[in-house]
Amino acid sequence: MNKSRIKRVLTAVVIIALLCPFAMAREVTTFNDGWSFKKGPFAQDPTLFAASFGDKWQEVSIPHTWNATDMQNDKDNFYAGEAYYKKTYMPDASLKGQRVFLRFEGVASVAEVYVNSVYAGNHKGAYSAFVIEISKLLKYGEPNEILVKADNSSRPDVIPINHRLFGVYGGMYRPVELIVTNNIHIAVSDFASPGMYVSQKRVSHKQADVHLNIKLENKNKTAADVQLVTTIYETDGRTKARKENTVTVLPQGRKFFGQEFVIKNPHLWQGLEDPYLYKVVTQVVVAGKVIDEVVQPLGLRHFELKAADGMYLNGKKVPMYGTCRHQDWWQLGSALSNKDHETDLNMIKEMGATTIRFAHYQQAEYIYAKCDSIGFMVWAEIPFVNRVSTWEGENAKQQLVELIRQNYNHPSIYIWGLHNEVYTPYGYTVALTEELNDIAKSEDPDRYTVSVNGHSQVDQASNLNADIQGINHYFGWYGGKIGDVEKWVSGMEKNFPEHKVIFSEYGAEANINQQEENVGEVGRYFSQFYPETFSTRFHETQWSVIAKHPYLMASYIWNTFDFATPATTQGGVEARNMKGLVTFDRKTRKDPFYWYKANWSKDPVLHITQRRATERENEVTDVAVYSNAGAPQLFVNGVEMKSISTGMTAVHYIFSNIELNVGENVIEAQVSRDGKVLKDKIVWNYSPDNKARNALASPKEKTKEHIGL
Repeated sequence: MNKSRIKRVLTAVVIIALLCPFAMAREVTTFNDGWSFKKGPFAQDPTLFAASFGDKWQEVSIPHTWNATDMQNDKDNFYAGEAYYKKTYMPDASLKGQRVFLRFEGVASVAEVYVNSVYAGNHKGAYSAFVIEISKLLKYGEPNEILVKADNSSRPDVIPINHRLFGVYGGMYRPVELIVTNNIHIAVSDFASPGMYVSQKRVSHKQADVHLNIKLENKNKTAADVQLVTTIYETDGRTKARKENTVTVLPQGRKFFGQEFVIKNPHLWQGLEDPYLYKVVTQVVVAGKVIDEVVQPLGLRHFELKAADGMYLNGKKVPMYGTCRHQDWWQLGSALSNKDHETDLNMIKEMGATTIRFAHYQQAEYIYAKCDSIGFMVWAEIPFVNRVSTWEGENAKQQLVELIRQNYNHPSIYIWGLHNEVYTPYGYTVALTEELNDIAKSEDPDRYTVSVNGHSQVDQASNLNADIQGINHYFGWYGGKIGDVEKWVSGMEKNFPEHKVIFSEYGAEANINQQEENVGEVGRYFSQFYPETFSTRFHETQWSVIAKHPYLMASYIWNTFDFATPATTQGGVEARNMKGLVTFDRKTRKDPFYWYKANWSKDPVLHITQRRATERENEVTDVAVYSNAGAPQLFVNGVEMKSISTGMTAVHYIFSNIELNVGENVIEAQVSRDGKVLKDKIVWNYSPDNKARNALASPKEKTKEHIGL
């Protein structure tokens, strides 16, 4: 060992001996409690003129949003503007000399952070995490005021540039952490990423090559030799692999250090079938003491999307049964708990979906981690969506880097989304998409990229600059007929056989309080009447076509859950998009939910449709039943019906020409599977007068501009 290295080692030993906190790994604590909140607008900047605050502060816990109700109920009259959060923090005197950071997982949509009235930093973007170092601004052993200004006003330079497609709920709506590290540590402020990136090559059942890229930072005055120790653990805690090497960390800048692993006979991550996860623990060690540690997941897998075929996961073809998810909940907005996220994922899993498009923005870190452990294949994207200002380019690039670096190690993510339905001016949009694709490929060359258009065109200009093309179309809802989807897919198969295409959105509104017994091929978008029964027919028809066309490598229902659209009135409800398969409050699964569950899930399903269309106007009608357990029996008022036929798919059964009695009719279905009897029951009320009553109850035509996505 040369003299300079001996000196560095001895210096490190002396530091550890004198300052025992340096012998500890980083400390990460929640910073969610003890906040006070005050909503604007303010005539002047309260950070400069404290008197303008007044005394009326509301005590809140994070996550918090000020739009939990107004953005969901009061079209065009919700508050979008600035508000403030403050908290008193007393750091222990022993923390002096260490690095202290605040990590915000989500503040909407522009944030400024102040410590003791001194500006600490800012961030633009509602959906990605950011880190602010406050080490030099704190008074140790004394009370300190942390002040956060949040502003969710629409801005042309921050995506999304408006609230039109979905609401950007204001506030500190995701958790906050306090992170304390040593002067030598795995970088905390690398776009709020873990500071280490786990990539994999040549993955097979025999072997997988794993590479770690670890970014170290040294804020001491001298260089230091440290040991990088990485251990890969099995699920049961056994060591699968270990690597240890000594590196020199210079006192300027941040440096990447690599470690290579060859994993023999790996246990592969096989989606829902077997979502096996290793745990990667990387430690920074000086003189035998761990001074920093980061833990990340490792799911060994290889994704391959084949044109006109589909997804191959580790060489095995897997179905891409997809749905989209907006994060907001009724009366909660975007300020969700982990339990809320789990509820959503459990319903998506119940439905039988295998892949989720998290639209149209980066979602909670917890939900990506849960997708890793459940086994969903994930599409993650940035909110460059539907409107172009020509001022948003730098912010779009920033948010894409944040999305990728913060979520790089999640094995569930197979694709990065660059934009959704952005068009004119074409020169600007095409050039920006090219830049975004180059950034994604530089940051992560091993995953796919995708851009999305809504014109049903494969050769649309702004959509040809990514690996995959997503196409959104709502045949029969915004135009044409439901069945037009067949002609569209067949035409693409003929004219663009080598293109990689995903059907990235399809769906129709469904208000469970609006029903119609007889539906046609054309929806009621330009009315205030969005019957659930039309949506049911829409999904029956369109999935039956999608299922027959592997040209569409994947398809995604828009949407799993109803969500807020604060600039619109739809289906007689203000500020609501009702294309969800489940209601906004998560309490009611609509009939189309069970259609997909019957077609996709391995769990037994028996479901009679039109269960909320109770006031029947036809004496003679059909009854539709979904069953993936074989042909069901149907009983009407205790009498078995025999006129059964198969409908759109093998799980779709139609009982024709059923005669109803005037008054109450009890409809019952049953089927046996694996020795168990499944049963379902609904009640319909028939009257010759219902036709007139239902006509009077139907809402009138719309007169204002509306959007639907």
